[in-house]
Amino acid sequence: MRHEHNRLLAERPLPRDGQERGRSAKAVRSVTVNLAESPLGWLAARGMITTRQYDAGERLRADWEKAQLGPSGTMCWDAPPTGKVARGAPRGADPTHAQLCAKERFEAAVEEVGPGLRDILWRIVCAGEGMRDAETALGWPARAGRVVLGLALERLALYYRIS
Repeated sequence: MRHEHNRLLAERPLPRDGQERGRSAKAVRSVTVNLAESPLGWLAARGMITTRQYDAGERLRADWEKAQLGPSGTMCWDAPPTGKVARGAPRGADPTHAQLCAKERFEAAVEEVGPGLRDILWRIVCAGEGMRDAETALGWPARAGRVVLGLALERLALYYRIS
């Protein structure tokens, strides 16, 4: 799959459940984790979603990022205006045409997916939440999110006409 090229690996210790008595405290199991892998990429790499669903989700995420709809954690360090000082709130940066088009595409796609499905879709694909976190935030039982996400991604793939 295309998403395997960005691999940033790290060793993470696993919990010491079931550690036998008498073993050294230094003996810890570990697992290799790809820190650059998105939750959607994780599902695709394990065969839990199809390539078609993955492509639809990535297309939505690309529009989300291009439209810059995520929270901004930085200040605007633009130079103050010279000359006459205007009163009122400072003007924000003018969005580019590409940003506006991406925002329109994103909103149309999410609208097409529909209510009830768009929540899990946004949390996993755009916000990058893990499945367990998204299910908990939505008040859903374990493993319900994967089924609903699959439905949402199928509708999204139909909307994007991905075969």
